[in-house]
Amino acid sequence: MEDLLLLIHRIPYPPNKGDKIRSYHLLKHLAQRYRVHLATFVDDADDWQHVPHVQALCASSHFAPLQPLLARVRSLGALLANRSLSLDYYRDAGLRAWSAQAVRQHGIGRIVVFSSAMAQYAEAYPQARRVVDFCDVDSDKWRQYADQKRWPMSWLYRHEARQLLAYERHVARSCDAALFVSAPEADLFRQLAPESDARIGFFNNGVDTDYFSPLRAYPDPYPDGERAVVFTGAMDYWPNVDAVQWFAAEVLPLLRARGAELRFYIVGARPSAAVLALAQLPGVVVTGTVPDVRPYIAHAAVAVAPLRIARGIQNKVLEAMAMAAAVVVSPQALEGIAARAGTDLLLADGAVAFADAVAALLAAPDAALGRSARARVEQLYSWPANLAHIDARLECT
Repeated sequence: MEDLLLLIHRIPYPPNKGDKIRSYHLLKHLAQRYRVHLATFVDDADDWQHVPHVQALCASSHFAPLQPLLARVRSLGALLANRSLSLDYYRDAGLRAWSAQAVRQHGIGRIVVFSSAMAQYAEAYPQARRVVDFCDVDSDKWRQYADQKRWPMSWLYRHEARQLLAYERHVARSCDAALFVSAPEADLFRQLAPESDARIGFFNNGVDTDYFSPLRAYPDPYPDGERAVVFTGAMDYWPNVDAVQWFAAEVLPLLRARGAELRFYIVGARPSAAVLALAQLPGVVVTGTVPDVRPYIAHAAVAVAPLRIARGIQNKVLEAMAMAAAVVVSPQALEGIAARAGTDLLLADGAVAFADAVAALLAAPDAALGRSARARVEQLYSWPANLAHIDARLECT
C-alpha cells in the first residue's frame, strides 16, 4: 500500500455530523486504498472522545487542539499583513512540523487536502501529487455574509472574501486537481479562476442510506398529536441561524394566521443566543443537541430548509430525502442537488410561497413525494460511486 498524507480542518468524526460527513467518508474511502497519515484539528472538547475511532483508520495521525475564540483573535493579525483570516485561524506550527516529518519518513508522494485553509500545509511539496477538495467556494460564502451585514462586519467579510479568493486561485493553479461538492460550485469557481479550468472538477456528497432509512423504527420525540415542522443543522452556523430566524419571523406567522396547527422545531447542536431567543416565540421549540436527528425527521410532518445563504450541497436536504420525508426547500438550499421540484420535494421562493407549500403538505400529506425523494438519493448519491472521482484524480499521471 502506498502512503498518503491527508489534511483535514476538523476531526472527521462522527460521520453523521454536518461538515464532517464528507470528510469522514473521504477518510474511510482513502484508508481502503492507502496507508493514510492524517493531520487534523480538534476544535470541540467533546470531539476528543472520537480520536480512537479516527486513529483506527490511519497508519499515523496528529490531532492539533484548536480553541475557536483564541484562534479568531489570533487570526485578526492577518488584517495587518493583508492575508486571509482563515489561513491564520488554522495556522499551527506543530501540525506543520508533524506533516513535514510524515512526508520525509514515509516518502509520501500523494497528498489530499480537505478545505482551502489546509492547503497551506501542502505547499512545501510540489513534487507530490496534490488533490484539494475545496468542498465549497468559501470566498463566495464570505461575500454573501458581507452583503447581509452592516459595517464594520461587512468590511471585514469583504476583506476575507477577497483575500481567500486570491488564495483559492493560488491553490488551484499549483495543485493537480481542485474539486468541489457539486457541478454548480465547480462552475462558479471556473468563472472566478478561469486560469485553472483544466484542473477543476467535482464529486457529489453521498448519503448513508442504510443509516438514514425510513424503514427503521424510531421513537417519536414529539408530544402526542403534535404536527411538527423541523429544521436540522448546526445552530451556531450563521446561514442556519439566518434561515430559522427568517422562517420564525416571516413564514410561521403566516401559517399560524391561517389556523395551521403546527410547532416549529429547531434541532441542532450549539444554538446561538439568537436561536435560543426564538424559543420565546409562540410555536417554536429549540432542542439543542440531540443524540439522534433521525427520529425528529421521521416523525415530522414537514422538513424545511429555508436557507437564504448557501454554498455547495446541503446535507440536511439529502438526509431528509433519504428518510422519505416531505421536504420544502428554498432555491439556495436546492442548489447543487439533482432533485425534481414537485416530484421529489417542494421548492418555494419567498415567505408566502414557503407558507403555501408547508400548508399544502400539512393539509394533504404526500407519501409519494417522500418515496420519490428516497429513490432519487439511492440513484444519485452513493458514496462509493461519487468518491471514485477522487481516485481518478489521485492516480492520474
